[in-house]
Amino acid sequence: MPNHFLDGGITGISILLYETLGVKYGIEISIILVVLNFPFFFIAYKKVGRTFAVRTAIAVLILAIALHFVPTLYCVSKELDHILVAIFGGFFIGLGIGFVIRGGCVIDGLEVIYHFTNKKLGLSSGEMLLFVNSILFICAMVFISPSVAMYSIITYFTAIKATEYVVDGFEEFIALNIVSSEHEEIKRIIVQDYGKAISVYKGKRGFLPESYDKSEDCDIIVTIVSRLEIYHIQEAIKAQDPNAFVFVQRIKEVKGGLGKHTKKEHYLLKIFQ
Repeated sequence: MPNHFLDGGITGISILLYETLGVKYGIEISIILVVLNFPFFFIAYKKVGRTFAVRTAIAVLILAIALHFVPTLYCVSKELDHILVAIFGGFFIGLGIGFVIRGGCVIDGLEVIYHFTNKKLGLSSGEMLLFVNSILFICAMVFISPSVAMYSIITYFTAIKATEYVVDGFEEFIALNIVSSEHEEIKRIIVQDYGKAISVYKGKRGFLPESYDKSEDCDIIVTIVSRLEIYHIQEAIKAQDPNAFVFVQRIKEVKGGLGKHTKKEHYLLKIFQ
């Protein structure tokens, strides 16, 4: 706040209103934050559930109390370069938001709206988020300054990435696809040596430019691994068959099946129930 940077969502709107109107009329940002979020507590209660709404209300009230009573480190903020403030400010914002989400609530009422408007408008939550925050940063550019808007974008982007790491952890799931002439041995390695579940598609390998008419049946192996596991499994596949065709796909969401993602999914479902 000493650098007048914004966050996204209701928090960003609260800071913008405080910078443009609150300072002039003596309205505390904590009051603006609670007033703007209040309608979303009711919506969360009706659409999601009482527990979620109460947790969200508590999180927002704690944030408002902290903004009012905890002193801002003006000396630290003014001594640091703006880019450092934007990056590290966004990083700690993201950590806080991530812990709140893991606690089973949100700290920004707009998140509730994003979840339900995407069904009616045909837009994803990410697209709604981008639309609202684009308007917010344009307003910051007009009413504060272009530099503040650009630093705010850096803050917001850093916060998003930090939130993703806290919520999803380091176990980002990846689909590993293997086409190999030694598919039976590779299946054994993945299942028995690494304890991973697999799916198998029946396919054909070959069709090379110099021998297009030659092909043979094979099993196309698919397994879901975490980012920490992929290197070791790829090395084991390479040791078994250096010519194996392997490609990876980042998975946005995984449901069902057998693996670590199953436990994670049950944990998140328990939180939001």
